[in-house]
Amino acid sequence: MYIGLGIVLLVLGAILALDVITVDLEFINDGALGTILIVAGIVAIVLSLLYAPPWRRREEVVHRDDRRVY
Repeated sequence: MYIGLGIVLLVLGAILALDVITVDLEFINDGALGTILIVAGIVAIVLSLLYAPPWRRREEVVHRDDRRVY
């Protein structure tokens, strides 16, 4: 569920951390904000895998053959 959010945060964090885009605000450090977004993205991915692991999402299908031959 939050894997997509984690990927978006990782990409945005990498863009800011590698100075692809610079934000010209005095009170925001681009590298620090990028690092924070990268860590938040990793935490979102890990929590989503722990909360709802994909290997536990399986449905069991039971087939019954109730036909009786007399």
